[in-house]
Amino acid sequence: MNAKNTIHIQDVSDAGQIDIDIDKKCTNCKKSICCNSINQKIPTPKSKEDFDHLIWQVSHENINIFKDADGWFLHISSRCMHLGDRGECGIYETRPWVCREYGNDFCEFDESIADASELFFATPKKLDKYCRKRFKKWEKRFELYD
Repeated sequence: MNAKNTIHIQDVSDAGQIDIDIDKKCTNCKKSICCNSINQKIPTPKSKEDFDHLIWQVSHENINIFKDADGWFLHISSRCMHLGDRGECGIYETRPWVCREYGNDFCEFDESIADASELFFATPKKLDKYCRKRFKKWEKRFELYD
């Protein structure tokens, strides 16, 4: 690889910088997109109560819900605390397994999660609209608590 495909990271021991080879796609990703969110798989929602719970979750800042070919996910926009100012990993040598196993064959550099998903909900209003179409008696979900 050439110098353009090499990044410099700070060694955990603060002994200096080490060179790590990365592929061209990661080199071109200036925002370290994969290190700015968490995608947590969730059980497939089926009932009105399940979807009502998702509305509560998506009502919180930086939380989205999406469905793709792999299932349903809670998408949490949150920057990794180990990410440096230039997008470098500050703990590369001791990074968790989830980071080591991450593959970028298809990632948000190619297409955003919102665009790539079958369903994507960034607001409770959008999820509520979906639920009104899915459940004919969506408003009756509150009768459980009356």
